[in-house]
Amino acid sequence: GIYGWGESGVAFRELAVAGAIKHYREVLIGRDPMQIGRIWQELYRSQYFEGGRVLLGAQSAIDIALHDIVGKALNVPVYQLLGGKQRDYIPVFATAPGTGDTLIANIRTLLDHGWNSIRVMWQNPEEDPLIFEPRESIAMTSKSLIDVREALGTDFVLGIDYHHRLTVAETASFCQRLPSGTLDYIEEPIRDESPEAYAALRRLTDVPFAIGEEFASKWAFVPFIERGLTDFARIDVCNVGGLTESMKVAGWAEAHYIDLMPHNPLGPICTAASIHLGAAAPNFSWMEVWNSPVNQGRNHYDENIFPVQHKLEGARFPVPTTPGLGVEVNEEYIKEQAFKFAEAPKLRRRDGSVQNW
Repeated sequence: GIYGWGESGVAFRELAVAGAIKHYREVLIGRDPMQIGRIWQELYRSQYFEGGRVLLGAQSAIDIALHDIVGKALNVPVYQLLGGKQRDYIPVFATAPGTGDTLIANIRTLLDHGWNSIRVMWQNPEEDPLIFEPRESIAMTSKSLIDVREALGTDFVLGIDYHHRLTVAETASFCQRLPSGTLDYIEEPIRDESPEAYAALRRLTDVPFAIGEEFASKWAFVPFIERGLTDFARIDVCNVGGLTESMKVAGWAEAHYIDLMPHNPLGPICTAASIHLGAAAPNFSWMEVWNSPVNQGRNHYDENIFPVQHKLEGARFPVPTTPGLGVEVNEEYIKEQAFKFAEAPKLRRRDGSVQNW
């Protein structure tokens, strides 16, 4: 009678993940959910073509659900399964939208409400949101960040996410336009497939890097941790292999004095799993969250679907005391809905060539 919930982070490829879970279903039925670590190893290693984002997205969801089951069976919160509570609350960062005076006003609102870690996004001067010209963006964005610091000072953490839309040269140009100390980190400025590219970028700027949200397993983190190519581990518990793999990455990062900064763009299950990870990991900075006084999040937090979910208290989540993850899902409501196919926006340069989303 005990059940657990999990979530996959492979957005816009849900049908592929669902197919992988159908395969795993055949080997999971009848297994002891208490064997979380053993099950992780079997799902990963008992196939020739192991790993990859789709398979690890499916495995992440299963692993999180198993932790939820075991926590409920033992009547303890999931973080107790991970070594126990390290902190009493989970600090979070907010994303401030807007440009120019609107951006400054939104950041001021967050500061007034007690938020001290704030991220902004890339700026795009093009009216057509599907056209992205990197050089025009970095000119506009660098000026915007300088204006923010001049207007609001340096007493808060300020980061930026460029969503891997730049090249090494473009990122270097962007960072070099900023006075020293403007940014506390730059997140995912270039694609992550090439550690060598990040090594080249590290030689061109001293702005800290926040990397890892796309990594599917501890092995993807290896060169970035071992070679000092990330300063914050943007681990995504729903991509990396669940809580089992997340704790291994956390220990590896701790050995290199790197804090976790969990990627949390999904819904209440990912949020809950990230909260439990943050409660148990000693090396932790801030967790991403989309609900704030200037950004009311997404309909992924719909209480019709998730009648029980974790709630922010100011700029933090209290560490829960309820068994399992602490999230409930209204299955009857879900059954009344239809799956809606969705794709990420298809960005292009002005010349018609493809641009990273």
